[in-house]
Amino acid sequence: MSSSDIFIGETIGTALLILLGGGVCAAVTLKASKARNAGWLAIAFGWGFAVMTAAYISGPLSGAHLNPAVTIGIAIKDGDWSNTPTYFAGQLLGAMIGAVLVWIAYYGQFQAHLTDREIVGGPGAQDTAKSVEAQEKGAGPVLGVFSTGPEIRHTVQNLATEIIGTFVLLLAILTQGLNAEGNGLGILGALITGFVVVSIGLSLGGPTGYAINPVRDLGPRIVHALLPLPNKGGSDWSYAWIPVVGPLIGGAIAGGVYNVAFA
Repeated sequence: MSSSDIFIGETIGTALLILLGGGVCAAVTLKASKARNAGWLAIAFGWGFAVMTAAYISGPLSGAHLNPAVTIGIAIKDGDWSNTPTYFAGQLLGAMIGAVLVWIAYYGQFQAHLTDREIVGGPGAQDTAKSVEAQEKGAGPVLGVFSTGPEIRHTVQNLATEIIGTFVLLLAILTQGLNAEGNGLGILGALITGFVVVSIGLSLGGPTGYAINPVRDLGPRIVHALLPLPNKGGSDWSYAWIPVVGPLIGGAIAGGVYNVAFA
């Protein structure tokens, strides 16, 4: 794979991942969406199918890492870090593009949601932020469409949850999901990985929203901060390091465990 193939493949694939994954969050969250209040099951399966779709499309070009934690895990497995910056650059750009596409696709719903006085404020209003503490830390009323946030703010627990979830994802990919070259997802691996993401969402996603992917959280969070959304609230930057650092640690641990136990 050339550097240009890797960059293009990761940009396209990660954009599709965030478009479909962020899209299901928007569908379930936003006022005037036909899927509003469809629930956590819809979100978990939506993200799983988003991973599968993006992996099948980008796999022939880049191996469909779509996640810096995957790139790190594979680099530790192979000992080859030469293409890591190219993967990271494509993944972050793609995540930001995908978040912008979600905003475009749900533009009217964002406007309706964020101009509703029952949501953004007024006499007797009930804000969508989960608590006064969350509001004070800057979690805006639509931030969950773009990025993750904890139900209970506990730094050690939140970080551990992201590490554990990403460890499961990477161990599944490294043992079951790789292509014949071992440098990305294979045809069967994309299907397996999609269902593993559903499993992680259902079993481990409740505490933090299971980023398990640094750019899945960081790219859309940057876009949330930049978009001209009315009454959107803050982007909760005080929490933002956890869904970046946790998955990177989890991916690195999984790569090390694979080399010790499976290689």
